[in-house]
Amino acid sequence: MHFDYSMALGSFLVAIVVGLTGMGGGALMTPMLVTFFGVSPLTAVSSDLAAAAVMKPVGSAVHYRHGTIHMPLVLWLCVGSVPAAFCGVLVARALGDGEGVQDVIQTCMGIALLIAAGGLTVRIYQAMVDRAARHPDARRRTAPPGEPAAVAPPQITVKPVRTALVGAIGGLMVGITSVGSGSLIIVALLALYPTLKANQLVGTDLLQAVPLVVSAALGHLLFGDFHLEVTLALLAGSIPGVYLGSRISSRAPGGLIRRALALVLLASALKMFGLGPVPMAWILLGFAAAGVLTWLWVRHRHGLPVLPVRGGQEPPARRAAVDADL
Repeated sequence: MHFDYSMALGSFLVAIVVGLTGMGGGALMTPMLVTFFGVSPLTAVSSDLAAAAVMKPVGSAVHYRHGTIHMPLVLWLCVGSVPAAFCGVLVARALGDGEGVQDVIQTCMGIALLIAAGGLTVRIYQAMVDRAARHPDARRRTAPPGEPAAVAPPQITVKPVRTALVGAIGGLMVGITSVGSGSLIIVALLALYPTLKANQLVGTDLLQAVPLVVSAALGHLLFGDFHLEVTLALLAGSIPGVYLGSRISSRAPGGLIRRALALVLLASALKMFGLGPVPMAWILLGFAAAGVLTWLWVRHRHGLPVLPVRGGQEPPARRAAVDADL
């Protein structure tokens, strides 16, 4: 059995992103296998999910020790995601075999990646607005007289039905494409529970993904196209990578990683649709330029200098605390 060291290195780098942000497992690992290593889409999905069933518990254990997991959310997400993930495998298998089915799965992956990139972009925009609104200068302009400048975040009230529905949709997508256990579900969590801290989002998503990917992996072991040599190479790189990323995530912000991840998700989606390198480069360049212009507009809208003053008016401790929410 041939062991692919370059595949192990690639999985190590992807796993660091997974541990750091809670995103990018299937959204990066599966496209990497298809694009750079020539693995068929169904084999890539099956092998990636089998590796994720081992990788996810490593990252979630680190967050559990640091208390950055919201257990009620994990339970309600699993109510919807675990059965839906197994059903997703059956849907993929019902499509049949052959090149046409691989093309359908690849197209589904592209759609899932576009949704993930769009959702992450919305999350980044919300974080930009929040950071600008919490800047000391913006607060002095906008806070009504006599009211405190900062308000403690409200308690999180679990929404069982909506949370289980998010889990079911994410689980179905994971079962078919392996994309969604982080990229889609974590964005939906942010929309439902905007007061969750960044490290809580990552920790909660990593733990709920454990039974989700185990269910999907079991389905693919029974009905998919599992290849042991691919899975072993992924595990060799992903276990140390996700551990390292989770250790960093529990203590440090991941705002820059999320911006880079949005670009990578978009690039992966465009590649799944067969777009050439030149139009892809122009689209990515336009996407990055739009992000910079949006950031400048958000600062201007909140009455801040368009470009931050070096040596800032904002204390380093507060700046770091705000960055953690990105």
